[in-house]
Amino acid sequence: MADKSQNKKQPKDKKQAIIGLKVRLLAAERLQSVLGGSNFIPFSESDISDGRDRALANKLVTSALRYHGHLNYIFKKTLKKGMPAKSANFEASMRIGLAELLFLDEMAEHSSIFLAVEAIKQNKKTAHLGKLANGILRNVQREKQVYKNLPMSELFPDWLQTRWANIYGKNALNNFGKALIKGAELDLTLKEIDTDLIKSLNAKITIFDSVRVKKRDCPVNQLAGFSKGQWWVQDVASAIPARLMGLKSGARILDMCAAPGGKTAQLLKQNYDVVAIDIDENRIKRLEQNLSRLNYTAKLELKDASNFQVEEKFDGVFLDAPCSSTGTFRRHPEVLWQKRTKQSEGRVLLQQKLIEQAISSLKDGGTLIYATCSLEPIECEKQAKWILKTFPQMITSPITKAQVDENDHFIDKNGWLRTTPDMKIITGENNVDDIEGLDGFFAARFILKV
Repeated sequence: MADKSQNKKQPKDKKQAIIGLKVRLLAAERLQSVLGGSNFIPFSESDISDGRDRALANKLVTSALRYHGHLNYIFKKTLKKGMPAKSANFEASMRIGLAELLFLDEMAEHSSIFLAVEAIKQNKKTAHLGKLANGILRNVQREKQVYKNLPMSELFPDWLQTRWANIYGKNALNNFGKALIKGAELDLTLKEIDTDLIKSLNAKITIFDSVRVKKRDCPVNQLAGFSKGQWWVQDVASAIPARLMGLKSGARILDMCAAPGGKTAQLLKQNYDVVAIDIDENRIKRLEQNLSRLNYTAKLELKDASNFQVEEKFDGVFLDAPCSSTGTFRRHPEVLWQKRTKQSEGRVLLQQKLIEQAISSLKDGGTLIYATCSLEPIECEKQAKWILKTFPQMITSPITKAQVDENDHFIDKNGWLRTTPDMKIITGENNVDDIEGLDGFFAARFILKV
């Protein structure tokens, strides 16, 4: 960074000279792509070499995404005419600035305001909005305690507020909001239980071979055991469905929509003969790389899972179907606000095509696991009921308490798996050591009658 004397000699390099400005500009640029519909991809070392700057940039974007609903509320109160038209990164820069001002208590307020305004002034298309930005930020600063304590329900879109309150109860939005703000910790699935490795990871066992890393100070690929392929990243809820197949070693399993491969690895760990398919070539390559690191081998095929021919039917089919991914909002808060999340009709029809294909690929007496990382019944419970209604040869095989490591609150009245982000994992007596937070997940197990 340039010092003050350099500022005078190089006034044109103001973007570089103002300490902290480049990080805000990069954060706003990344957030802008997410506002446009992309998924948030955290900054890597190749994006920002300095570790502290990289961590700050990621924190700025994730904070803006977690508090997206509250920031919407603030814009409604402070922008009477709405967001200025054709204003480039104005909205993204304001979201970064407001999130920093309100929710990053370690940052100085005057610095947060100054850098947000400077970021807006750097762009020729938004420079004229600098005064407006400064006024909004100053007003919010004066009302900081009000805006820091908005209802948790405001963190979610209106249509989800109504629906989830009806489905999950009146306290759900408050609990889900807390889970959203807290975020998701790092969960791993171990190839083998290794107490020394668990200690090295500073982790704790959650369910079976799943562990949660309590705290880390390095990238995932630098954690103990990564290079030796001793574990893979997988949320504890996501790790439950593939354990439910319950077939003998050597059983032939079809893993539909398999990439990136966490559940494929689980099936292989159970000594199944796995055929894993995916429609996307890049995802298949990623799946192959992930399995190679773990020293696992499966037959990988580039296929459209909704339309393919099966030469020999399978003992089991695992279908982790494409869905809204609303259950993952703790780690991917943007899913709450993406247009495609609300547009479920096409997804439901695709899921049903995949289900039909899955059932047609089963041997008599075979097992189907249908799973999604969704909180939307239309993609989950209603699809399971559709299976039973449409395919009378399919019967539910209820999930047992033992199969969820005694966490029977994960099992609904139908014998299906239903987790929500505010649930606790029972790990000890008297609830002393219970662990909070997991993805929202659904899974149902069916048997094809002989």
